[in-house]
Amino acid sequence: MENNAQLIAQCEAKAQQWLTPAFDEETQKAVKEMLENDDKTDLIDAFYKNLEFGTGGLRGIMGAGTNRMNVYIVGMATQGFANYILKAFPGRTDLSVVVGHDCRNNGRLFAETVANIFSANGIKAYLFESLRPTPEISFAIRQLGAQAGVNVTASHNPKEYNGYKAYWDDGAQVLAPHDTGIIEEVNKVTIDDVKFTPNKDLIEIIGGEMDVDYLMAVKEAMVDQEVINRQKDLNIVYSPLHGTGRVIIPAALRTWGFQNIHVVAEQMVIDGNFPTVVSPNPENSEAMTMGMNLGTKLNADLVIASDPDADRLAIVCRNDKGEWEILNGNQTAMMFSWYIITNKKKLGQLKGNEFMVKTIVTSELIADIAKKNNVELYDEYTGFKWIAYRIRENEGVKKYIGGGEESFGFLPFDKVRDKDSPASICLICEIAAWAKDNGKTLYDLLMDIYTEYGFSMETTINVVKPGKSGADEIKQMMTDFRNNPPQEIGGSKVVVWKDYQTLEKTDATGVKSKLDMPDTSNVLQWFCEDGTKISVRPSGTEPKIKFYIEIKDSTMKCAGCYERCTNNAKEKVVAIKNSLNL
Repeated sequence: MENNAQLIAQCEAKAQQWLTPAFDEETQKAVKEMLENDDKTDLIDAFYKNLEFGTGGLRGIMGAGTNRMNVYIVGMATQGFANYILKAFPGRTDLSVVVGHDCRNNGRLFAETVANIFSANGIKAYLFESLRPTPEISFAIRQLGAQAGVNVTASHNPKEYNGYKAYWDDGAQVLAPHDTGIIEEVNKVTIDDVKFTPNKDLIEIIGGEMDVDYLMAVKEAMVDQEVINRQKDLNIVYSPLHGTGRVIIPAALRTWGFQNIHVVAEQMVIDGNFPTVVSPNPENSEAMTMGMNLGTKLNADLVIASDPDADRLAIVCRNDKGEWEILNGNQTAMMFSWYIITNKKKLGQLKGNEFMVKTIVTSELIADIAKKNNVELYDEYTGFKWIAYRIRENEGVKKYIGGGEESFGFLPFDKVRDKDSPASICLICEIAAWAKDNGKTLYDLLMDIYTEYGFSMETTINVVKPGKSGADEIKQMMTDFRNNPPQEIGGSKVVVWKDYQTLEKTDATGVKSKLDMPDTSNVLQWFCEDGTKISVRPSGTEPKIKFYIEIKDSTMKCAGCYERCTNNAKEKVVAIKNSLNL
């Protein structure tokens, strides 16, 4: 009780600072209400900590308070970011940033606040005229030669959230040393330091011309125009889930040559409340229901959707029973990789210096596909910024042809440095067109890949441990796994152990070798004799530890084996959970 009283007192003291003229009347009113309310839950939640500016930027619930997304928190973050840019490029008088936002409530307000502050610090702000996809922001940074960028988005989070993604001059989210440098500068800033009054001469509104340039660039992801010409009537249903894909994605599909595009009208409406879905996350089958219903009505070949900031995509195709089936992120990345490699090879587009990238928790089947076709593959940490890092490192030396991760994100060309659903959606429609051209569906193609390379099933187990005691428990779990690594998991012997904190790989004979990675990370991996891969990673943003499990089965010889392999894999997951006490 005493601790609670202490916490309330601390929160009240912080809240009092928000009752000064530095804050607008509406904010002061909201804070007063929290202070006067007998129930201090809202006050504590809003003021118990500062919303942390992490390596990816900001993300939080909107409202008044230090732990909320509002113009003042956005303002202090932007002032810190501006201070860092001025330090990183000393003496430059031509500094610029690109600023965008998605469909979320307060998105425009926050984006204009960001542009105002950059301009007040002598940094030119290219501000998009209205909502735009995350990949177009990334593209614009590169296209305009800007030093940095900000996109105001909370990606696929629920409607209460908004966020702030920080980008560097290559169009990718910031990496070391800039990430920690920006955080240091942001943490120094107080509200009195923020320059809110804009220099309007340094704000330029952009839009249509950049859209055209971006759409032209997206066409570079195309592999085979001829197959699209033959199947231009492919029956496509698309939903932007009220977000930024609503204009650009149908336009991109048309520029590729597709002519039979239907949209989910109710979800084409820009609305930060996302009224037609529980959560605007295309990974959830619920978010795809309206699209699938329209797909059934129109007898569509496939149903596709993008999340609010249009970096992620979801694909729904018909299975062998004619029912709609949502492909998971691993299947999606695998299908992209197979098609890009196989068909570029057939068309003589591979010159021998190409490479692809996946993350270490994404399906190893992608590695198998690349190996069989003599295409170099890099394994990177979770987060698309690491894929972008590898593209940047090889720029001008090797040709990037695709990369993705299991969380429904893929990038099939190198003019953007983040997940790109407009380009990926166009490419999956090309793949569906190719399949149809060959008398198949996307599902048939998936079965073909499994038959050639072996079956694989991936699942993620999230173990939630709330509070400080939970954080300590997660830390201890990682320590225990390091000190006593498992020798057997789910009935199969572990033959390789990887520790990305020490960057050491250990094989079954005890021989150690170095892992070639750009940085260390608190991740463990275990590879078993039967092909099972388990990756363990504490979440950087939430009180949980994640177990990524991949089960492989080489006995899949035809599509008819799929059900059996799936059931066996599910049993295997249960055995693994028992082995690891999950």
